[in-house]
Amino acid sequence: MSTVSGKLSRLQKALARDGIQVSYRDSIYQIHNEQAAATILLPDSLPLEHKAVSQLLDFASVADPDGHGAVCKACATPDFHPGSIAPVGSVVATSPDFVIPAAIGTDINCGIRLMTTGLNQTQAELHKSTIVSRLTQAILKNGRDVPVRTKGFKALFDDGPSAFIDELPALGLWQGVNRDRLQRELAACVGLQGFAGQSRYAPEALLQEREVVRPPSAADLGSGNHFLEFCVVDEIYDRHAAYAAGLKKGDVTVMIHTGSRDVGFYVGRRWMDLAKQQWPQGMKHPQHGLYGLSGALAQDYLHAMGVAARYAWFNRMALAELVRKELTDMAALDASQLIVDVPHNVVMREGEFNVHRKGSTPAHDGQWALIPGSMGDYSFLVKGLGNEDWLQSCSHGSGRQVRRQDTRRMKQPLVESVWQCITLREERLIEEAPSAYKPVGPVLQAQEEAGLIRASVRLKPWLTFKA
Repeated sequence: MSTVSGKLSRLQKALARDGIQVSYRDSIYQIHNEQAAATILLPDSLPLEHKAVSQLLDFASVADPDGHGAVCKACATPDFHPGSIAPVGSVVATSPDFVIPAAIGTDINCGIRLMTTGLNQTQAELHKSTIVSRLTQAILKNGRDVPVRTKGFKALFDDGPSAFIDELPALGLWQGVNRDRLQRELAACVGLQGFAGQSRYAPEALLQEREVVRPPSAADLGSGNHFLEFCVVDEIYDRHAAYAAGLKKGDVTVMIHTGSRDVGFYVGRRWMDLAKQQWPQGMKHPQHGLYGLSGALAQDYLHAMGVAARYAWFNRMALAELVRKELTDMAALDASQLIVDVPHNVVMREGEFNVHRKGSTPAHDGQWALIPGSMGDYSFLVKGLGNEDWLQSCSHGSGRQVRRQDTRRMKQPLVESVWQCITLREERLIEEAPSAYKPVGPVLQAQEEAGLIRASVRLKPWLTFKA
């Protein structure tokens, strides 16, 4: 018996005890039980986890108890692994008046931003110690000043990012900021213009009666797998696409991975609780803890989620401006340009569906997407191919293979060579070690072969900042 068939046979037996049937062909798993079915793209070199399979079928089975909405299609990308409730790497489409808040969770619009710096590696190496010192102070030691007018936040949530930019004060981080460039770069933020919002769903602390506030979660990386990384263009696969992005070999870029921080927690927690409260009295609650909202409540959730999604954009934008500010005496002021800002953990209205992406990325035809590897590994700038079988999505990374809680037993030092990780918390070097993640190569290859994406540029890490 081959390794693949032997592994599948053992998995089939284990899942069958839970009433789950599974088949495999050409890197695609088909799974189903009596309630739901789903498809998983995963090469045979990577493990299929029992818990993640169960979670995906639970996710796919969610429906309004009164018949007003349900999941229409469910699939998963190769970074597929268990989450707290819904599996990471999953993509689920629901009917247009139905949403599942717990599937998105509290890290709403966690996403990645990639921009150029105007420096090549040779130039950046000359300033390495300065870059490390300045960004350690600004990002890891909270040495930043990010003032925002309360009417600016109201404009962000009610009117959108463009109105927010118009309200930026000429103080702190925003002194000398290129507002025209910020306005132009909104077009490179995937899905941003589609997020609704209403300030009445925002935390009151951001709208208090004072002219300027300085939220502690502004320009904030957060913890876990979030990071700010300087990368070097290492390989170009599509020279026309790279040229369009303003990239050439040896260029230094900045990749920023973070989300909506305490605003996402505030919105996500409230709406997860509300969805549970809406469950009919006397009806048995589902064990998986995933509850849907339908009708007017579904639309209200999308406005509330949009508040957090817009805040996540602001957070990544502010971090990018902080980097630009610290590089002003090293590179030309107008040399840095945004390539793309992509969302994860959001619901997006696409055609007739509400597409829920939990740890997965939109990959519409011709659209930029980012697939970062584990810390110290390559990352890839890719073009989406709009594959309908996978709901026009791709993976948002390589995916964990060791739970963060279990990495403490690994005791494996993080090996650094030409790349360096800067952190004030040594445990991050274990929790985020490359061995805790799947290798990015098979994850990328499987998606190219299945027609989800096409790789354009390979990036290698140079400096990584982790809080």
